[in-house]
Amino acid sequence: MCSIAFAPAGQATAKSPSKKHSVSVAKSKKYSSRASSQYRVNPEKTKSMRPVKLHAHARKSARPAIDAEMFDSFEGKSSASSGNLSIASTKALVMNQNTHEIIYSKNLDTPTPIASVTKLMTAMVVLDAKLNLNDQVSITDMDVDYLKGTSSRLPVGTTMTREDMLNLALIASENRAASALATNYPGGKARFIQDMNAKAASLGMMNTHFEDSTGLTSNNVSTAMDLAKMVHAAYQYPLIRQITTTSDYDLNVGSRRQPIHFHNTNALVRESTNSSWEIGLSKTGYISEAGRCLVMQATIAGEPLILVLLDSVGKLTRIGDARRIKKWMEHNYSTLTSHNDGGIVLTGLSMSRTLGDEAN
Repeated sequence: MCSIAFAPAGQATAKSPSKKHSVSVAKSKKYSSRASSQYRVNPEKTKSMRPVKLHAHARKSARPAIDAEMFDSFEGKSSASSGNLSIASTKALVMNQNTHEIIYSKNLDTPTPIASVTKLMTAMVVLDAKLNLNDQVSITDMDVDYLKGTSSRLPVGTTMTREDMLNLALIASENRAASALATNYPGGKARFIQDMNAKAASLGMMNTHFEDSTGLTSNNVSTAMDLAKMVHAAYQYPLIRQITTTSDYDLNVGSRRQPIHFHNTNALVRESTNSSWEIGLSKTGYISEAGRCLVMQATIAGEPLILVLLDSVGKLTRIGDARRIKKWMEHNYSTLTSHNDGGIVLTGLSMSRTLGDEAN
């Protein structure tokens, strides 16, 4: 009987070949169970267009030196050949979504700003309220970013459906769209933020706090462990899965003759149609205090995984980390098999922690 073992958090070592598992998704609880069937995927809503380059400010904080190989080896060369998984992101978690087994962790419970990863919670609160997605919503001066001064292609006065706002917030990480969803919420922004924190508490995200719907404030904080819970909950919403894995979006805005082209901020989603990536949910984030962040649900080596990568240095590091994880999983991870009385016995990895455990 072959065996597989994982080293302490931050390093993983495997000793067996891969074997696929079927994916089973656990039913959502509490708030997530309220996701209405009216929010199921409508293929006709999917639009395509050419990508548009997005801009990001240079990182302000001083960072320790990290092995250049971590940044340059996008194909995961070092991790696959050595048997050790090395992640450059400051905080990280790789978890089996079905069994909740932690495959890799790094600064698992360290609170950190989460930037636009926040928008997954924004989307869940909007959908939980069962608001009419066809209602017209407008961008107002209240939705302009006076905190970070980020730009937007949605001028004040722009009006579109709530569903279009949701698409722009999740696909292109449009801050004004995310803000407008809160502004146009019953009870306004104050009630929206209250419901975001109530939702987080209901999911057991005890080290998480929200102060806005965009993630522009560094006071939106969470941990890698808490975000795994949030990704797991968001995955239960078919519409969130469909939107966050849409590579491009085309939208007519105002009196413009030509539609504005938006693309997914996660390059892995944009290239997934021409690669072996199977991404079920995705969201990126960036402000200088948070670094570059990425959370995903993806099926790798036949296993449904939740990936949380926080506080990455450099524009490409979080993508490099995701590719290293994929390469390592495909090269090393497996379910153990042995023959017993003529049958096959499946032996999973030892469970080190579950989503229901308290963070510390």
